Amino acid sequence: MKKLLLFLIIAGAAWQIYHHRVQVTLGPGVTVSELPQQTSIESPVIHSVDGYAIQEVANFAIKAKVLSRENYYLGREADLSPVDLALGWGNMSDEAVLEHIEISQSGRFYFWRTASLPIPRREIETHSANMHLIPANAMVKKTLGRVRKGDLVEINGSLVNASSTDGWRWRSSLTREDTGSGACELIWVESLNIITP
Repeated sequence: MKKLLLFLIIAGAAWQIYHHRVQVTLGPGVTVSELPQQTSIESPVIHSVDGYAIQEVANFAIKAKVLSRENYYLGREADLSPVDLALGWGNMSDEAVLEHIEISQSGRFYFWRTASLPIPRREIETHSANMHLIPANAMVKKTLGRVRKGDLVEINGSLVNASSTDGWRWRSSLTREDTGSGACELIWVESLNIITP
């Protein structure tokens, strides 16, 4: 049992190192000009997943550049969302801008820093976000496993709030204007396409 656990840890670490080294480069220029689309839901659906209730709160669609990805294996959130993607659109999809910004993810947060702002701070804040992805089906989960930093992706689904009977709750942000704790989108992903040229 110890050998199996050690093997799994080593294999997981090797996969993480390999995956983080693989990065798509598209060159300078805005690659995604569209803003994320969010619309109200007239008759919200509640999905049941492994004892969690997933309630839709808004329809959501986004085309974006993957600025970073982080896999999660531990914690209740990982039961639902094994991957977070930090996504950018507008000038935050331009590699000429992104080369001046250091981006990282940890603890379900997305962080950025720069020695000199290549675009206004508020534009960085409102044109990028950390998104927690809940795959709605096996195809989405499989595609999510292939997403690389630098890819262009299209995501369709809904923003959701998750809960369990013991009082645990996880809520989605409903705006791209917020920052800090609670500003991440929690997405029930019904379709995910990698559209990198």
